[in-house]
Amino acid sequence: MFSFKLIKKSKNTKGRLGKIKTSHGEIETPIFMPVGTQATVKAMTADELNHLGAQIILGNTYHLFLRPGHDIVAKAGGLHKFMGWNGPILTDSGGFQVYSLSKIRKVKPEGVTFQSHIDGSEYFLSPEVSIEVQEALGSDIMMCFDECPALPATTDELKKSLDLTIAWEKRSLQAMTGNKGSLFGIIQGGTDKELRKESLQRILEVEKECALDNKEFAGFSIGGLSVGEPIPEMYETVDYIAPQMPENKPRYLMGVGTPEDLVTCVDLGIDMFDCVMPTRNARNGSLFTQYGDIKIKQARFRDDFAPLDDSCTCYTCQNFSRAYLRHLYMSGEILSSILNTIHNLHYYLGLLELCRQSILDGTFVKFKKNFFANRQASERG
Repeated sequence: MFSFKLIKKSKNTKGRLGKIKTSHGEIETPIFMPVGTQATVKAMTADELNHLGAQIILGNTYHLFLRPGHDIVAKAGGLHKFMGWNGPILTDSGGFQVYSLSKIRKVKPEGVTFQSHIDGSEYFLSPEVSIEVQEALGSDIMMCFDECPALPATTDELKKSLDLTIAWEKRSLQAMTGNKGSLFGIIQGGTDKELRKESLQRILEVEKECALDNKEFAGFSIGGLSVGEPIPEMYETVDYIAPQMPENKPRYLMGVGTPEDLVTCVDLGIDMFDCVMPTRNARNGSLFTQYGDIKIKQARFRDDFAPLDDSCTCYTCQNFSRAYLRHLYMSGEILSSILNTIHNLHYYLGLLELCRQSILDGTFVKFKKNFFANRQASERG
């Protein structure tokens, strides 16, 4: 069961308010998805994620394929039961990790043979295997197996990668069985506008070819960004391709990004985001606030007994001081990662809630202006 309803479009921007329905619950968009790579959002319990207001989380096919194995997860009753999360789950295809983490890989039209980053053992991943794994995991939203070229890349390299991705996306769609999840297509092409346009057109042609088998893409995503290109080029690419994507289906920008990226790309018409930044930065002592980022290890916080952000309502800010958070971080305490992650995810999820509310109220332009003014202000002492 999957559906998307466009509720409202921003009058003065390309921002959209929508609602996705899945068999594990509804998702209000635009939305940020915390990343639970290995069947866990690091330092968080499922109960805490619920408390923070997470509507959907992301899992990773590559990592779960290697460890513990999708057969184990299937025996447990699927990823939802395995990790104790009752809400929707999106899984990426594993394609990006094959290219970024594998020690040795051989790419052929059939798929990719690669060595595990864990122990060097050899595996094979193809569109069919990726869909098999994601269906075994019980994903609500699955991603096509694709190739994500590193940037910068030549036009010829991007074109070759795009041709392979389109062929794999068709095989991904054809490999789906029954009603075991919904599949998103992925638009590639680097920062080349013509290749992005070609990618979208060819994906829509694939969907048309598979329509006779009652198979279609439930949504469309923009892949291959935030991989080394200048930020203005990323925004320009999103601004170009997002309005051309089907209006009646969710638009997902993969692996992006900073708070500024999210607000900017909501403005450009994106509905869904994921990124490891809030959780990874939390573990590294970098904390997001409406007035800029705080590096909690700085000596100036040693005797600073104010909260991280006195306007923040998260558990961390309501109960602990900057001095205490610095002490935990400098001492290497596990609680440091927990409290920092609670705050950063609360900030990210709350930021997207404010985006949704301002689109609903017709005040998104004002909200965006105030957001950037605050974030660029000097950190409070």
